[in-house]
Amino acid sequence: MEHLLIDAQIEQEILTIFQVQKANTQNLANTNTKERKAKLQKILDWTLLHEKEIGEALFNDFKKNPAETNIGEILGVVGEIKHLMKHLNSWMKPQSVPTPLNMIGTSAHVIFEPKGVCLIISPWNYPFNLSIKPLVQAIAAGNTIILKPSEMTPHTSALIKKMLSELFDKNEVYVIEGDSTVSQILLEQPFNHIFFTGSPNVGKIVMSAAAKNLTSVTLELGGKSPCIVDETANIKKSAEKIAWGKFINNGQTCIAPDYVLIHKSVENEFVTAMKSSIENMYGNDAKQSADYCRVVNNHHFNRLDNLLKEAVEKGANVSAGGQTDGSENYVAPTLLTDVNNSMKIMNEEIFGPILPIVSYSTNDEAITHIKSREKPLAMYINSGKESNIKYFMDNSSAGGTVINDCVIHYGHTEIPFGGVNNSGIGKSGGIWGFTEFSNQRAVMRQKFGTFKMIYPPYTPAVAKLIRFFVRWM
Repeated sequence: MEHLLIDAQIEQEILTIFQVQKANTQNLANTNTKERKAKLQKILDWTLLHEKEIGEALFNDFKKNPAETNIGEILGVVGEIKHLMKHLNSWMKPQSVPTPLNMIGTSAHVIFEPKGVCLIISPWNYPFNLSIKPLVQAIAAGNTIILKPSEMTPHTSALIKKMLSELFDKNEVYVIEGDSTVSQILLEQPFNHIFFTGSPNVGKIVMSAAAKNLTSVTLELGGKSPCIVDETANIKKSAEKIAWGKFINNGQTCIAPDYVLIHKSVENEFVTAMKSSIENMYGNDAKQSADYCRVVNNHHFNRLDNLLKEAVEKGANVSAGGQTDGSENYVAPTLLTDVNNSMKIMNEEIFGPILPIVSYSTNDEAITHIKSREKPLAMYINSGKESNIKYFMDNSSAGGTVINDCVIHYGHTEIPFGGVNNSGIGKSGGIWGFTEFSNQRAVMRQKFGTFKMIYPPYTPAVAKLIRFFVRWM
């Protein structure tokens, strides 16, 4: 009974906030560049002023080193806000378009108007970054926002609620905490846009709920992002970059390399280089390293521990790491060789510090392996041979691709970020994020022309004129 009462209170809170924000949408739609930039500046100032507090929240949730928080959580937010502020003037201006020959006498342009009331459901793996980054894009586009952060990172979620309640009235930005029950109630509301970051399975639930209200969605999902290392790659440099991209945030990164496809001629050299890179970053025992954070909770620790045990039982070889400790949600940086597709670890997104290594003999074999799975969120190509790079690019599809590095594309403000099909729908970041939260409204004006000559009745002369338009205009 008490549980039902709490649910009813939450539902009433959500309904009230939704209506309050809906009533405020036109006011925000009419805000100018200066007003929107002032809001972005407030978020930027608060973030920089509370850097230590943000670091403490992430440490309490993940045991994450403050330097890693700066890299993975704060740097991207600061860069995004500065980029939005730099370009917002030009993005908000009506975009002129040329007049085609058959439209002589008219003029047209495109304006970017806010979609309205937006819902952002953010994940636990980068809880500050993946809450605030889409938020500032939505604010730049002139929307009201309800933000639902993850209950799995309670310290960071509480900090975000404190931050945004200090900076905004509830009729513009509102944070509501809670579990999947809260998300369920939110998804029943007729939002104008939903931005969700999480797993493909939950993404399907979000998209299904959105369809009932014909709500547009941005889905930033995930999957098994492959990392190719061919026989011409610089093995030492590739290993350093892959080790960093895989084990930062304890492997809990949607664009982390999920598995490596290594040319069999350099497999041993690569494994040795990876071991060296892991040791250089985290020492002989990563458990004692202040630079190596933890799995977010015991549920995810058990999931990873089971994946590892099942792979070993089916013949995988632990070439590095393999140690686990449930009392600390600790999984060592782990390399697995001799893996095969019968293992769960090769069929599920790992989302943790375990890296399977699969050898291949030909480029076609590597591509066949990648194409046997859903299109990934990211793909990494390590090669010193342009013809190999071209082959891998021409014969694959991915949300994003980095050549001779790893995961860094997320921080690039001039390229879109997002997946394709199972790994995501829509793009974010920079102009793409602004556009995603905007309705591209076509505006056409009749100036001095007329189309009366093609109105009915369709006499032979009118029909002839229409045929002329069909053929020559």
